[in-house]
Amino acid sequence: LFPYTTLFRSVFDAVAAVTAVVDKPVLVMTYWNPVMQYGIEKFASDLKTAGGAGLITPDLIPDEAGDWLAVSEALDLDRVFLATPTSSESRLKRACELSRGFVYSVSTMGITGTRDSVDELAKKVVSGVRATKTNQNTAVGIGISTASQVVDVNSYADGAIVGSAFVRAYQTGGMTALIEKVKELNPNK
Repeated sequence: LFPYTTLFRSVFDAVAAVTAVVDKPVLVMTYWNPVMQYGIEKFASDLKTAGGAGLITPDLIPDEAGDWLAVSEALDLDRVFLATPTSSESRLKRACELSRGFVYSVSTMGITGTRDSVDELAKKVVSGVRATKTNQNTAVGIGISTASQVVDVNSYADGAIVGSAFVRAYQTGGMTALIEKVKELNPNK
């Protein structure tokens, strides 16, 4: 089997399992190359069949997303582009216009992972998204790992994205630890 076939089968199985028990949209975050290798239309169709709502593509810029825009439009899938602290005003506006669901506001430059504090740059990025006047929702991600960070981010953005903290919890304690981490970070508990 092609390497991504097995990987994405697992992803689609996980999406189906999650969407069977939650009533919130479930999006997949992946680099663009595996999607291209798998087949853009096949990926989108399999994601939709699994109950997925869309895709976050950290390395796909709107200017190079023509194929994904067409397929996601045809299948009514969300497409989430990134806004970063270094995004130009025109790049930010384009990301906001072409995203569906929300714009991923990157909190800091660098790699993903938990941090002691969420960079102040996140507020700047969210302000930039708001300044586009596209009425686009935006969620902040990269480095969010504590309940206080979630509350802080939710005070100025439409949502907080947690990734690495969940992965680490699962790696160290399986589903039990992951469930506890989700409960710990839920500001509505």
